[in-house]
Amino acid sequence: MRMVDLIEKKRDGHELTTEEIRFVIEGYTHDEIPDYQVSALAMAIFFRDMNDRERADLTLAMVESGETIDLSDIRGVKVDKHSTGGVGDTTTLVLAPLVAAAGIPVAKMSGRGLGHTGGTLDKLEAIPGFHIELSREEFASLVNESLIAVIGQSGNLTPADKKLYALRDVTATVESIPLIASSIMSKKIASGADAIVLDVKTGAGAFMKDEEDARRLASAMVAIGNQVGRNTMAVISDMSQPLGYAIGNSLEVQEAIDTLRGEGPADLLELCLALGSQMVFLGGGAASLEEAEELLKELLTNGKALEKFKEFIRNQGGNPAVVDDPSLLPQAPYRIELPARQNGFVSQMIADEIGTAAMVLGAGRATKESVIDLSVGLMLNKKVGDSVKVGESLVTIHANQEDVADVMERLYAAIEISAQAETPLLVRGVVTGVEGSKA
Repeated sequence: MRMVDLIEKKRDGHELTTEEIRFVIEGYTHDEIPDYQVSALAMAIFFRDMNDRERADLTLAMVESGETIDLSDIRGVKVDKHSTGGVGDTTTLVLAPLVAAAGIPVAKMSGRGLGHTGGTLDKLEAIPGFHIELSREEFASLVNESLIAVIGQSGNLTPADKKLYALRDVTATVESIPLIASSIMSKKIASGADAIVLDVKTGAGAFMKDEEDARRLASAMVAIGNQVGRNTMAVISDMSQPLGYAIGNSLEVQEAIDTLRGEGPADLLELCLALGSQMVFLGGGAASLEEAEELLKELLTNGKALEKFKEFIRNQGGNPAVVDDPSLLPQAPYRIELPARQNGFVSQMIADEIGTAAMVLGAGRATKESVIDLSVGLMLNKKVGDSVKVGESLVTIHANQEDVADVMERLYAAIEISAQAETPLLVRGVVTGVEGSKA
């Protein structure tokens, strides 16, 4: 088998066989195939695409390139949730205890953030004493006992994906749907999930800016998951503006607590119910998505979801008192208001620009070496569609210094006020793998 023949085959629009795809991934992982040939194949895939079988084969080949995590000693169906990114995305902090309270095991392996704010691990570490360093045995034991635990990602998972992603980044092939889909799904499958729920973002703050591209990506990932034996569903959600009101690690923990108490932002609650319903349904906790949603609403109302969050914090060394007294979370010394400069309605809040402003404050990482300030961030006081008067606060800036002129100008540039505006639709569609995409 020769690599040049496979490049030519895909260039001319033909299918690659399972054996040919494995040959490419194994050879590239072991440095037996050079970058320039894999670059050529990636570009051929970019233009010629792959069918569902090729995409599934590519995903499994990347899974098999490294270690896989065995969660078989954890009882029940392990449902993993993945988001394609966003600003103010606090869903995991709400979903983990909420779904666990519904009787579905949540064995979550999360990462640290690079960009606007910290990742799930950084946010959890804003809780005094909380630690994510658990042994594999402790992790399994906690999930079996309490149905919930979160640890950092570890092991040599999908080394082929790491190499291929770095190559795509410098060869203008990042946007290829089959390459994106196989990259994301290979990591989820290697992490041991039995079923997978995907939150595919679209809009200014998302990787997939165009809604139709987001639908194509969601459908591709659901097809891959179901083809390789992992029941998979997806929600397509709006990220043209930040989700919820809080952007920043400590602030997002507090917002998650408010949501579990039934007092959180309506959009965050709506998305958590949509994703959580899929998780409960795939985990066998309900006979339909509608039944699952009713169960989750009941758990929020009767306080069981909030109690599960306290238990989760306590189990991992954190101080559960933060749930009743959020002032125990890290607090920034300065709170500075951003006053509106005109009357009207908020018509645009460019999510990624607002996220960058939070990162400038210190809420996120510009590089892997950056140190996060867990106390700083932004609290939005208005969202798209809200009316506003001159002098009203658009955003409260939680800062560790008084001079935040740069952050304020970034926020003004990202927030548009017009004579009229409509609230954007949050959930744009659902992909179940059976019924397809529904608006």
